[in-house]
Amino acid sequence: MQFSEQWLRTWVNPALQSDELAHLLTMAGLEVEENEPAAPAFNDVFVAEVLSITKHPDADRLNVCTVNVGENEPLTIVCGAPNVAPGLKVPCARIGANLPGDFKIKRAKVRGVESFGMLCSGDELGIPDGVDGLLILPADAPVGASLRDYLQLDDRLLTLKLTPNRTDCLSIKGIAREVSALLGCEQTPVSVSEVAATIDATRAVQLGDAAACPRYAGRVIRGVNAKAPTPVWMKQRLERSGVRSISALVDVTNYVLLEQGQPMHAFDNAKLEGAITARMAVAGEKIVLLNDKELVLDADMLVIADAKQPVALAGIMGGAATAVGDDTTEIFLESAFFTPNVIAGKSRRIGFGSDSSYRFERGVDFAATRVALERATQLVLEICGGEAGPVVEQIAELPVRPAVALRLSRVARVLGVSLPAERIVAILESLGLGVSVDGDVLSVTPPSFRFDIEIEEDLIEEIARVYGYDNIPVAPSAARLAMLKQPGDLRNKFALKQILVARDYFEAINYAFVEERWENELAGNATPVRLVNPIASQWNVMRSSLIGGLVNALKANQNRRQDRVRLFELARVFHGTAADAQPEKLAALAWGGRHAEQWGAGKDTVDFFDIKADVEALLAPRVAEYRRASHPALHPGRSAEVWLDGRCIGVLGELHPRWVQGYELGSAPVLFEIDVAALLNVPRIEAKPHAKFQSVRRDLALLVDESVAVADLLAAFAGLKNPLVTAVEIFDVYRGKGLPEGKKSLAFKVLMQDTAKTLTDEEVEVVIAGLIKIAEKSGAHLRV
Repeated sequence: MQFSEQWLRTWVNPALQSDELAHLLTMAGLEVEENEPAAPAFNDVFVAEVLSITKHPDADRLNVCTVNVGENEPLTIVCGAPNVAPGLKVPCARIGANLPGDFKIKRAKVRGVESFGMLCSGDELGIPDGVDGLLILPADAPVGASLRDYLQLDDRLLTLKLTPNRTDCLSIKGIAREVSALLGCEQTPVSVSEVAATIDATRAVQLGDAAACPRYAGRVIRGVNAKAPTPVWMKQRLERSGVRSISALVDVTNYVLLEQGQPMHAFDNAKLEGAITARMAVAGEKIVLLNDKELVLDADMLVIADAKQPVALAGIMGGAATAVGDDTTEIFLESAFFTPNVIAGKSRRIGFGSDSSYRFERGVDFAATRVALERATQLVLEICGGEAGPVVEQIAELPVRPAVALRLSRVARVLGVSLPAERIVAILESLGLGVSVDGDVLSVTPPSFRFDIEIEEDLIEEIARVYGYDNIPVAPSAARLAMLKQPGDLRNKFALKQILVARDYFEAINYAFVEERWENELAGNATPVRLVNPIASQWNVMRSSLIGGLVNALKANQNRRQDRVRLFELARVFHGTAADAQPEKLAALAWGGRHAEQWGAGKDTVDFFDIKADVEALLAPRVAEYRRASHPALHPGRSAEVWLDGRCIGVLGELHPRWVQGYELGSAPVLFEIDVAALLNVPRIEAKPHAKFQSVRRDLALLVDESVAVADLLAAFAGLKNPLVTAVEIFDVYRGKGLPEGKKSLAFKVLMQDTAKTLTDEEVEVVIAGLIKIAEKSGAHLRV
């Protein structure tokens, strides 16, 4: 919500500077995101009248102007603007003026003719108006007046970053109410009185769906001059609120929206037929809106219709067929309240919104519908003339604002400060809330413009805001602190993240909603959990895997010329809507060089075994089993399943070449995805005596079929459970000359140790014989 500070000060004028006012609003929960001047600094620029012009004797495109700037004698000024003409009121920078960009006006000769100043365009003054040439001022602009004073250019433009629950502050009226409550200063709101009907012209109004539109009011105004110019003060306030001036009739409705917070619309009454009805659309009905977009309506969309067709998409935008234009002489002015839930989500569905939909879907003041209509009528008659007919209004069951109980003792306990009951009542009443006292309990009735007050905590928040967070003392905690027991066989998710950070990974945080294409291609999920109301059309399903988000993040990094990427994400995935169908996963992706570019390391790229080492670091001291994997996202020959305690806990491997090409990654990243629950349990740390005796190493070279997996052999060796064997590790794989076809040689390192004595050769040979016997059962033979 952007607004003019000077406009706000016509309603409430606290003795605060602009920065102080911005701080006050921010600390009250209405964050001031921007506080900018309405125009850049300049001086000695005045309203001037062009008395006469003659062609420059030595330049075809220049004119010599005689200009009245309010002094005894007119000035001679050379001007090249194409729109200069006698009788115009324009800005004139006199000699000595400083314009934006540190441009100083001096006495000069232009092609031999002396010039005593400069006639200015809007661009030259930092207030662009879209006109090629001089800034044309109204005919009644006072000659000789300071331009800054006349156009109120010392104004400030404040922009509020409001939370969705504070729709009551989307107007000057609402902001003024807040400032008045915060400072206890008086308001001077505009006077809105009932406009007496001078003609009997009416148009019937009907509520076709009273639950969706419980209040609708309208009136006919005849004899309006649609070509009447919008007053400078109104145009100025609109533009400083970020709203473009269009025409007087449209500007009035936009002005009332900004001033009162009530969206309105003006129809060309001559283009309407029969009664106006607020009803739900018939599926398949069409309407062309003011932005020239044609919509095919759904049955859950609320429309304003006449006897022939829909003439507006209720709460969002009017229809082009009944729009006011320069030839309009009779309007039907509407003001309504639409149920927020009916309007919510429709703008996103159709792909565009409006200031009206932004307010209606959050809730507007349903008690001020008639007030806004009278205010708009006043302005139309004042600016465009005409005669107003009586108001036709239909009211059904309006929202009920039930009272909320507030315990004074609860306020003191939550805020940590005791406030007198009288002060609490005064704070709530200053915000427009109705209060009745019954001992320690207040019964507080929210006003019609506050849709966000429903429970006791909402009221306590209001008290804290107005009392001032800065006024609430910070007291040290009085609670006793004790160290909590930390189980030795559990670790938290932060520890997992630290392991990966230490291994040169960066954490990524991706949206939980993803493209359906990712689910089909990278997760093999043909039935993902669909979103009813996605924030974007492409992000329409919930992820069942973290791989898609990491691949997308890799592509984003590549587009920004990163040549080495290592990312991880720990987050929840969604296989269904039940709680047990939403497990947490830990996924990581590595791409590019094994090491960051440097003189002391080669340029090897990361491979399967690099990321397998990362998985082993997460599992340590437990040792997982790796089996051949078949995963839709991974290379079929360069991927594996991770098995632990007899179940598959995840996968790792290279991205499938099909997706490397499809996502235009250039080369394949390596990645893994593992169940977080499997990583949180670790064996308890147990103290073991330090061995005083040396370990014994023996090497076993086994000849096996190509189909035999190393993991199977290692699992078989582990099944021996001999206490003397401390480790069995593979250190070489050989294929080629000297071996039968279809065979490979696997070399294992066997470490043995006894903490009580030195092992004898006989003991070592017994252990080795046992390992060979187990290997032979798996189809292996000792290579000789």
